Amino acid sequence: MPIYEYICEACNERFEKIVINKQQEISCPKCSSRKASIQLSVFATAGSSGGPSSSGGFSGGGGCCGGGCSCH
Repeated sequence: MPIYEYICEACNERFEKIVINKQQEISCPKCSSRKASIQLSVFATAGSSGGPSSSGGFSGGGGCCGGGCSCH
């Protein structure tokens, strides 16, 4: 189930919703307005702080920046 980010056009509240059905009515949790715009968002993954990216114990090979491309 995708999580979408919205911004309320009435009060400018930013919020996220799990959307099961695209026909689902979306309302602002702060003011209950149904006028919300979907926002473009980026995703993040959890990892260790040991470097630029963490591959869960896998090291080597794999494309940029999997460690084998010498880009750093």
